[in-house]
Amino acid sequence: MPKKISHIGIAVGSIEESTPFYRDVLGMEFEGTEVVSEQKVKVAFFVIGDSRIELLEPTGPDSPVAKFLEKNGPGIHHIAYEVDDLQLRLKNLREQGVRLVDETPRTGAHQTRIAFLHPKASGGVLTELCQPAADH
Repeated sequence: MPKKISHIGIAVGSIEESTPFYRDVLGMEFEGTEVVSEQKVKVAFFVIGDSRIELLEPTGPDSPVAKFLEKNGPGIHHIAYEVDDLQLRLKNLREQGVRLVDETPRTGAHQTRIAFLHPKASGGVLTELCQPAADH
């Protein structure tokens, strides 16, 4: 069962150009940036309550986020829900016949364990499940 919305991922062409809106205009706390090599993205996190906004900038033309931007332009890329036991949650989803992008967890930003559900399984919304690093 999801515990909370961990973050909302927003695809951008440039974190540097997008940061002032979230930090200065909206007044969100900027947590910094990180390159997630496995995902081929640079991410920036902004705190809002118990959740975050995650800006996603592709690190190369073969990045899934680059392909998303090419097809859709900047905008909401995914919604991430925090779960306690990602491995068990994926097992339960497979048993329910839910289509997954990731059959097993992989490493995301901040050393979290993450897995994506296929958008066709969730009404067109790319859904990420994540388990904080302290929990695995």
